Amino acid sequence: MEMSSAAGLLSGPGPAGLNRKHPNLRIVRILLLILLVVLLLPYLVTPFYRTGHPVSALMAWRWLKGAPVSRQWIDFRAISASLPRSVVGAEDAKFCSHRGVDWDALRDVMDDAEEGEVTRGGSTITQQVAKNLFLWPGRSVVRKALELPLALWIDLVLPKQRILEIYLNIAELGPSGQFGAEAGATYAFGHPASTLAPREAALLAAILPNPVRRSARNPGPGVRRLAATYMVRAQSSGLQRCWRENRAF
Repeated sequence: MEMSSAAGLLSGPGPAGLNRKHPNLRIVRILLLILLVVLLLPYLVTPFYRTGHPVSALMAWRWLKGAPVSRQWIDFRAISASLPRSVVGAEDAKFCSHRGVDWDALRDVMDDAEEGEVTRGGSTITQQVAKNLFLWPGRSVVRKALELPLALWIDLVLPKQRILEIYLNIAELGPSGQFGAEAGATYAFGHPASTLAPREAALLAAILPNPVRRSARNPGPGVRRLAATYMVRAQSSGLQRCWRENRAF
């Protein structure tokens, strides 16, 4: 009995004793592993989005809540050419040339914030695809930190046309769960996205920041002014050159 007690004292608590002493260590490790998987999952999934009809995180959240969701996928080539050009002119003038992030626009936003000015939107279409597919709406430093490298990865593994096609099929374009060009065009104008006129395409582009408060169906003066601007941008020489030089379009 005495020898047994001495051996126990010399050997210490052992692994079982450590586990009893630190029961939270295993839980922390499991949680860290889950967090790593969640962070890496978008990078693993994105290459598979070269085909298929992906849905946005917001669409999935609305489905889970039982809220209405209307989305009919439409291929890029079937969309009226006016819409992608209006959207690029409105949302991301350097879409054809940047590699997922427009660093100049991002620096301008940061400078405005440092000077106390109202910050402008500096997100590219690729960043918005990253946010819509995998992240959450609203502004936060954490979300932006996750969004930037993911946008660079999306631009690396997906062609420009595919990125724009996904965006035009997951962007919120109506006040009651209308997602994508087809649902947005049908709700606003009563006909499919394939037959959008240049002004109609520009009106849809004008409501993209907030389709709940802005309406293409009953546009106010501000939306009409923006649409007129975007119609001009869609025909600009820079955008026309982008379309010619980028074989994806």
